[in-house]
Amino acid sequence: MKLDHVVYFTNENLADVIEEQNQDGYGAVMGGRHEQWGTANALLYTNNAYIEWLTLEDREKAEKAAVDQPLVAQLLHDQSYGNGWATICFSVDHLENLKEELDNKGFQTTDIIPASRKTREGQLLRWNMLFIEQSSTDELPYPFFIEWDESEAQRFARLDEQGTRTVVHKKRSIIECIFFVEDPLRETGEWAVLLSQKVGDANDIRIGDVVFRFVEKQGVPERLGDVRFSDNG
Repeated sequence: MKLDHVVYFTNENLADVIEEQNQDGYGAVMGGRHEQWGTANALLYTNNAYIEWLTLEDREKAEKAAVDQPLVAQLLHDQSYGNGWATICFSVDHLENLKEELDNKGFQTTDIIPASRKTREGQLLRWNMLFIEQSSTDELPYPFFIEWDESEAQRFARLDEQGTRTVVHKKRSIIECIFFVEDPLRETGEWAVLLSQKVGDANDIRIGDVVFRFVEKQGVPERLGDVRFSDNG
């Protein structure tokens, strides 16, 4: 298991998001359309993960999809909050095994959800997703999980060939994800059980080269609050 991507909900035009990021020298690109969900995204790769800006494109489709797609349900719920970090996703190699493990721990998981999107070049990308059953509220959403239809080596090779993941992108890594919550000790413990990790000394857990930290912040929706980066160059 490793951090696959962090999700940022935006109400802005994705072309404007990309232009702003590119002006800062980061090299964001249009991802594509999730036609079955009524959403679209822009992407920015780093060495170890990527950022996804997710936006609503077709509300009617999204409202229908939200019945079975928790991320779309969260996007609709969070519309009134404006732009901001939302949640995170971990990639795994065997989603069926993870589902069985989580169910055995007492977490109520969704069915494995097949998904796809068309790239700007018209290529159809496929993957499977798994969520923890959870209503969309101001409480912190659990992370979700993804298994890509291609290996990480194949995916990175494709991104390198397309120029989506360049030397510039590989110089930057996500090193910390910070969650704003009412009870950091409780949330850290729940996530540690969920992800089979040890709790650190500062309400945190570590998976690979990324720290996931929970900090107290009252009076706001419990969400991913900040993402920190390091320059590998």
